Amino acid sequence: MIDKKRILEEGLLELYLTEELSEELTIAVEETLEKDKELKEHFDALEADFERMGMEQAIAPPNAIKVRLKNAINQTEATKTNWVPLSIAAGFALIFGLSTFWLYVKWQGAESNLSTLQSQTSQLQRKMDNLESEFRLTSNRFESINNPDVVPLVLYGNQKAPNGKAVAYVNHKSHLVLVNPKGLPTLPKDKTYQMWSDVNGEMINMGTLRTDNELVPLKYIENAESLNITIEPAGGSDHPTVEELVSYVIL
Repeated sequence: MIDKKRILEEGLLELYLTEELSEELTIAVEETLEKDKELKEHFDALEADFERMGMEQAIAPPNAIKVRLKNAINQTEATKTNWVPLSIAAGFALIFGLSTFWLYVKWQGAESNLSTLQSQTSQLQRKMDNLESEFRLTSNRFESINNPDVVPLVLYGNQKAPNGKAVAYVNHKSHLVLVNPKGLPTLPKDKTYQMWSDVNGEMINMGTLRTDNELVPLKYIENAESLNITIEPAGGSDHPTVEELVSYVIL
């Protein structure tokens, strides 16, 4: 708290009114005003004089300021009046945005469906190409076995395949051999049928026979005396397993 005499002599009340005191002095003056009634009355009178002087010396605002203020008020009222059209415009904008998004989603779906359709079409085309290729191959093979130069040979199964039968189609002019093994019994996956040509007592490999194929092309061997079928390990053997002979035919 500051001494009353110092406050009056140094004009601290005037500085307090104009907010020119430091924070520390401001607090000290306020504490003194709260405790000194006479000083408080003096301060109130001083404050009233300051207010009166301010009113007497007040300057009327220029007309330009009045015009600007009036225009600002009118603009605010116009903004309040025009909220309905703005809301309608905003609604149309929202509808347009939603419609655009819906069309985009539909377009994306159509594009995805088109890609799927193109993929399915490509797969179908490949299947058709494969079927056409298989048909041509089968057709050519049937033409080959129906050739007048082809000699059909039936190989009947022995006691190892009593109901088995295979048919070999041999064309000595074109050196073509086709075998239909569908009549042979099905073997385990680790076994396969293999055909051999007997040339002067030597068994020469002609190739393996898959029973799931209707016509199997095999190697033609010159001067073969007989055709023989044995059961061999999957993949075939270099030499025949004689005890696994299931069928043969003399040429």
